[in-house]
Amino acid sequence: MRETDVVVIGAGQAGLSSAYYLQYYGMDDYVLLDAAEGPGGAWRHRWPSLRLGKVNGIYPLPGFPPIDEDADRPASEVVTEYFGAYERQYGLHIQRPVNVVSVSEGPSDRFVVATDAGDWSTRALVNATGTWTRPFWPYYPGMGSFQGRHLHTADFRDVEELRGRRVIVVGAGSSATGLLLELAALADVTWVTRRPPVIRDVEWSENIGREVVAKVDRRVRAGLPPESVVSATGLWVPPGARAELEALPWRPIFKEVTPDGVRWADGTELKADVILWATGFRAALDHLAPLGLRAPGGGIVMDGTRVVAEPRLHLVGYGPSASTVGANRAGRQAARELHALLSSKELVSS
Repeated sequence: MRETDVVVIGAGQAGLSSAYYLQYYGMDDYVLLDAAEGPGGAWRHRWPSLRLGKVNGIYPLPGFPPIDEDADRPASEVVTEYFGAYERQYGLHIQRPVNVVSVSEGPSDRFVVATDAGDWSTRALVNATGTWTRPFWPYYPGMGSFQGRHLHTADFRDVEELRGRRVIVVGAGSSATGLLLELAALADVTWVTRRPPVIRDVEWSENIGREVVAKVDRRVRAGLPPESVVSATGLWVPPGARAELEALPWRPIFKEVTPDGVRWADGTELKADVILWATGFRAALDHLAPLGLRAPGGGIVMDGTRVVAEPRLHLVGYGPSASTVGANRAGRQAARELHALLSSKELVSS
């Protein structure tokens, strides 16, 4: 079993930021385990038609210049190149592809990180697995009877696949609105959400961002699962897109799925070839289950990035740090606190 001071799981923005700050604080005895074949995190899986100019914004990685690329290039390509350049520039200790199976308590106050490439023994852990591998599929009666295609944004690749199709888009987040705007020109789309969508009129600001972070932080400190992004931020769309979205057919959420489409409580039906579930993701934390961290409320009680019940474990890109700017701050906080914790333990043991 290989030994190290810190294992970082996941090489998205939060994981790369954590590795950078571990090195910044002189903690070079770490390893970053990433399940992907190459750099890019979740961005490497985004659909090719999602252009850089259509995303809400990508905050630069710490110690690195911002992305300066053609807005018409696919975001997946640009961010993958950017992350790869960052890994090379700072010589981050990345091993891939490595799939983490579980994390459990080990001997001598250590964690055992079991992977498909062997096990690691570590004094501390930074979990940066994000949400991409856990798409959320809500359940509605009759879903299994649908003769068309169920498609989640996690599996979406090309708008051309849906040309001329009758598509129901379910969801009210940025993925849903982005796909609606792309599909409106080539498919028969209907937008369905649980509540009438309310598009924010004011421009995004740092004050609004702080309010959103504070709201999510209160939930995770209470041991509750983080809410969906749109529930915390409201619905934001690119400038000029509001009128286009409001012109699309909208319906409240249906009661059930039928073989031919969907049906509402009043008996109204809508036929569809594809139901596109833009219903978000949940935190990918199943590998941490052996540690028994869940609170009665279903979440994990946090203080910043630190798990209250286990100070050797930090969750970055979780809760209030689940954003590009939040991920950078979270990586710095986790590295700083682990440096202080492990240094104090070294002094005690000596």
